[in-house]
Amino acid sequence: MSMLNQILEYNTEFVENKEYEQFITTKFPDKKIVILTCMDTRLFEMLPKAMNLKNGDVKIVKSAGAVINHPFGGIMRSLFVAVYELNADEVYIIGHYDCGMSAIDPQSILSKMKARGIDEKTIEMMRYSGVDLEEWFRGFDDVTESVRHSVNMVRNHPLMDNTVPVHGLVIDPTTGKLDLIVNGNENR
Repeated sequence: MSMLNQILEYNTEFVENKEYEQFITTKFPDKKIVILTCMDTRLFEMLPKAMNLKNGDVKIVKSAGAVINHPFGGIMRSLFVAVYELNADEVYIIGHYDCGMSAIDPQSILSKMKARGIDEKTIEMMRYSGVDLEEWFRGFDDVTESVRHSVNMVRNHPLMDNTVPVHGLVIDPTTGKLDLIVNGNENR
């Protein structure tokens, strides 16, 4: 049985048994928080538990490394929607130790793309169009500096309400310990 079929089979039972009822909430975050964090699998349950969060408490946006690549990209748009439409009053940027983005090799990703059928001509066309794929895929050397960078991108964005605190933290994906990097309540 394929993974998709397993998921759909489980889902049928989940709905029939009304297991969803324990998760019913609104689209507005009860704690008025939006979190940008990494897509790392270790954080899926660890981060909410380490922060005492339950379903409905916060909006969570995920990206590889909790990195904001572009001030007008999808991550920033999601943060603005959370603040201006969904009543989030605080932003948390939460990276984690032992992040895969600290070891990303852009050449390795490009090689894997080619091995899966992406034509070299397509990659070259993107380069000729001005896309620096090596820079776009590049990770970071220091998670705390990366978190500071993302905090500053949000805090200093011309469309961000300057009364909204933007915090930066790093979580240990094994223990759940949070280290404060930037307290957004200071120097607002």
